[in-house]
Amino acid sequence: MKKLWFLLLVTGMMMGACGSGEEAIPQVDEEAIPVSGQADVHVKMMNTEEKEVGKATLKETEEGVKIHLQAEGLEPGTKAIHIHETGVCEAPDFQSAGGHFNPGGKEHGFQNPKGFHAGDLPNIEIEEDGTINVVITAPNLTLKQGEKNSLLDEDGSALVIHEKADDYKTDPAGNAGDRIVCGVISGE
Repeated sequence: MKKLWFLLLVTGMMMGACGSGEEAIPQVDEEAIPVSGQADVHVKMMNTEEKEVGKATLKETEEGVKIHLQAEGLEPGTKAIHIHETGVCEAPDFQSAGGHFNPGGKEHGFQNPKGFHAGDLPNIEIEEDGTINVVITAPNLTLKQGEKNSLLDEDGSALVIHEKADDYKTDPAGNAGDRIVCGVISGE
């Protein structure tokens, strides 16, 4: 019952923020319910050795973009995950993906008083067996082409997992460390 009350409270806060023109903080759903449908964008997640370690499925919803991430063979622990501005994942460092997706020109982190990047996402938890199966809702993003906050602009974007957790406040990347997994987001 407490979980339901908390979920309703958070949902209400997010809806209120969306309706007032303010940005809403992305959420990790408690249960990873697969996301599917006609407008799905499929992303291959590659590690620094260019080996496919998972996949992500992105779908446009009324709440924003839902990202269903499944991966294996990762180091256990809390990791940062962000949307980066360029749809290029050149190993081994994935610097080709550029900085965080930031069409609003804000600073990094949910705790930053100057706002946060549209591509900032909540930390994820890699299980002890090296797997992850989670759905993240990103209310400030869209897959609709031509929109300022669209992940499907002319150069695409990238979904990147970092080696450490995001501290949610340090600009430009939350002290999240190296980029260890990357996937190209494109409409192709």
